[in-house]
Amino acid sequence: MSSIADELDDDDDLQDRDRTNKAKEPARWYAVQVASGCENRVKIDLTQRIHSFGMGERIYQIEIPQTPTIRLKKDGTKTPAEEKVFPGYVLVSMSMDDDAWQVVKNTPNVINFVGSEQKRGYGRGRGHVKPLPLSRGEADRIFKQALEQEPVVKTDLTEGDKIMVMSGPFKDFAGEVVEVSPERSKLKALLSIFGRDTPVELEFNQVQRQG
Repeated sequence: MSSIADELDDDDDLQDRDRTNKAKEPARWYAVQVASGCENRVKIDLTQRIHSFGMGERIYQIEIPQTPTIRLKKDGTKTPAEEKVFPGYVLVSMSMDDDAWQVVKNTPNVINFVGSEQKRGYGRGRGHVKPLPLSRGEADRIFKQALEQEPVVKTDLTEGDKIMVMSGPFKDFAGEVVEVSPERSKLKALLSIFGRDTPVELEFNQVQRQG
């Protein structure tokens, strides 16, 4: 089994880091950039590395903040799901020191901590990134949003789809989607009203795709 020391020897970034032993830093939340779509894999792998290297007293928690969504399919069926608040990132609560930094940084599919880049004092290579913790207010806001946000309705409907209105004042009217606004959970459709195509704004959950 590889050791933290072995990994330290293989990482060029450490030539710029202070290796002096320090008292344990207080726990802070850090944002870690990861490869697209690998958030859950990183959480699993990092959890295993924390156990393997005995870092449970310095790396405490790994979170992928998510908000509830309802996926409205073209056939009208609804499927509950969750959507990541910050795709491509995981949040790690840890007491930052060289060894804890190394365990996180060398986890497969981890790109880097979010922070400020420190320039090298020599050569042409880029410097290392100094991790910057989230403020308490930032962390509280992120987790509060994930906990309290009402489910957002998402749809597979696209421009040009034929629809039937299933509820509301335009119930049983047929039409065609001309615009979709995912951020508002609404769409605009042309409905045939009194023989005329009339643009009407509708909620995603008010319509069902036809054909």
